[in-house]
Amino acid sequence: MAAQSEGGGKDEIKTHFATREGCYKLMPLSEYSKPTRVAYNGQANTPVKVSFVSVNDGQGSPDRLCFNVGRELYVYVYKGVKKAADLTRPLDKRIYKGTMPTCHDFNEYSVTSEPNDSVLLLVGFTAGQVQLIDPVKKDISKLYNEERLIDKTKVTCIKWIPGSPNQFLVSHGSGQMYLYNEELPCGPAPPHYQPFKQGEGFSVYTCKTKSTRNPLYRWVVGHGTINEFSFSPCSRYLAVVGQDGFLRVFNFNSMELVGCMKSYFGGLLCVCWSPDSKYLVTGGEDDLVTVWSFQEKRVICRGQGHGSWVNVVAFDTYTCTCEDEACEWTGESDLTLNCQVNHTSQNSVLSDVPQANGAHIHPHQNSLDTKKLRFTSYRFGSVSQDTCLCLWDLTEDVIKQPYGRTRTSVIANSASALPRCNSLPNSQKNNSVGNSDVPAMDCNAHSIQNAVINAGNKFATLSVADRKESQEKKEHKRNFSLASRNTDKVNVLKSNHVRPIDESIKLLGSSCCPRLDEVPVLEPVICKRVAHERLTSLVFREECIVTACQEGLVYTWARPGNGHDG
Repeated sequence: MAAQSEGGGKDEIKTHFATREGCYKLMPLSEYSKPTRVAYNGQANTPVKVSFVSVNDGQGSPDRLCFNVGRELYVYVYKGVKKAADLTRPLDKRIYKGTMPTCHDFNEYSVTSEPNDSVLLLVGFTAGQVQLIDPVKKDISKLYNEERLIDKTKVTCIKWIPGSPNQFLVSHGSGQMYLYNEELPCGPAPPHYQPFKQGEGFSVYTCKTKSTRNPLYRWVVGHGTINEFSFSPCSRYLAVVGQDGFLRVFNFNSMELVGCMKSYFGGLLCVCWSPDSKYLVTGGEDDLVTVWSFQEKRVICRGQGHGSWVNVVAFDTYTCTCEDEACEWTGESDLTLNCQVNHTSQNSVLSDVPQANGAHIHPHQNSLDTKKLRFTSYRFGSVSQDTCLCLWDLTEDVIKQPYGRTRTSVIANSASALPRCNSLPNSQKNNSVGNSDVPAMDCNAHSIQNAVINAGNKFATLSVADRKESQEKKEHKRNFSLASRNTDKVNVLKSNHVRPIDESIKLLGSSCCPRLDEVPVLEPVICKRVAHERLTSLVFREECIVTACQEGLVYTWARPGNGHDG
């Protein structure tokens, strides 16, 4: 019998779990995987990622599902929770030689604008190439960075520009991002760049060419690998997290840094936006989930629940609650909070979009109207290498806590009942002693630029380089990642391009990286082990939650009231 709480039976794989809204059930018939199940081989496998797209064919066609397993890529018709998956009939199956897919993204714009079966799918690879395919009609197949002249490192994240039919953004292990136009060639020689814009911790370059070619822009961000980026629901802002432990938020059109945050220690691996673009949640190698307020430019709480690196965070827009009970979530078309601008102001912003060799950044098709929603509670989820799924509720009593309040004032039970982040090494915990004189500091562009390093202060976090210099100290067994081992080489490559963010924002006690007792500590609503191998994907859908693990299994968890087979 499975335990009802996090203790006792936590090591047992769960097939259902209960929340305030009801019971979620695993649907065995809706499991997607390779058609032929083979023994799991975790060597050299890239994380299993999942992408969805809805096809507007006028006939209520089911969604399309894409996932990668090792060197293979599969596209299926996704039949939801009520119909069994037919693994013998994929829409598309591809097996690659010499490289492996790492990430992928469907173009929602092309599907919604043209009611047909055609879908555009971008795929990134370990060797740095990018492929554009149509897995349904199979009449499109383009390669970008084919000769690896633009970047030789693996693709870590790839996404279509919101509302654009032909532009997409790609991040690499080198710590650089590239803006492509799928209609333009890449060129027969390595591109030569010229500076276009520079700020604290990032630089933007354009190609020096007579004719427009890919990439349109090159972004150099931070130090070390860029692990993930995410566009805000209003499409105006871009959040980037990397191996240097920083979350950086940019105004994408103006290419300006508007805020940043530092992890407690280690790299940040994932990031997502709240449905109203007010908050961002990150996860990473400190085993924590961290909530950062976009408006206040500060960390408002941290979540402790995972026992290993957090691979994915995502908001559940279908469970977030509004102040008006009549206000129901109906999809992204109703999403307007905080990103509302009238047509005049929006056009003025877009008119300032920089041009490079005639290239044009596509104006985001912001789904803005006069409707205004006010969320009073947010639900988000996280999955980790500890094979656990956690669900979290972010409520107003936590959001409204002022900065600097200790967690003893906001956690219901005694603070002594909460461990002091037992995933942190002793050497890290000792750094929190005697830092009461560290001033609080907003982590925005001005404070970054004007901050002065106080050599006597202790840091709240140790970077990979710092840890190498203190080998005699007891280290956290998860302090190092494969991505961070190449940091030194990447820093040499980027040293001439990026003005590093002032080291002082790593100080314990700043609003970028507050002490553990300075912000509320969230406990998960549920924390359940739901897989045998580390979890690598999490998608919230209207009728279900979809998870994927490194074993190559894509699970469907029916929401309460949707768990009956049809």
